[in-house]
Amino acid sequence: MKRILIDADVILDFFFDRKPFSEFASGIFSLCEGNKIKGFVTPVTYSNVYYLLRQTARHEKVIEKLTQLLSITDILTMDRNIALLALNSGFKDFEDALQHFSAVQDKRIEAIITRNIKDYKLSEIAVLTPENFLAAWNV
Repeated sequence: MKRILIDADVILDFFFDRKPFSEFASGIFSLCEGNKIKGFVTPVTYSNVYYLLRQTARHEKVIEKLTQLLSITDILTMDRNIALLALNSGFKDFEDALQHFSAVQDKRIEAIITRNIKDYKLSEIAVLTPENFLAAWNV
């Protein structure tokens, strides 16, 4: 089963229904829900998504959405080593560096799915937009 890291922008596209990106995000989550792929996120993503969703919804509603997300995805480990790798990397975006090194440390993540390809130039793992991932999946 293909294992992917889903970036926060894809999750936010889905939750905020940002057209046209939400349809591709929905496709990613449908594959996760159908157990066709295994989707992962990081603890940082949960924190950031909570913060942004909380700007427009009550705490209880946001927790409900994050619980739904957790029911179809899993969480990668983030520790001191990952923070050190991210701090000492050439990544321009610290959050993306944290995500990248969490995926690398897992050793089973095959791709990072994001619309923010440019910030992952130094990635050791394939980086695809949701649209490109779905096209390659033939969905």
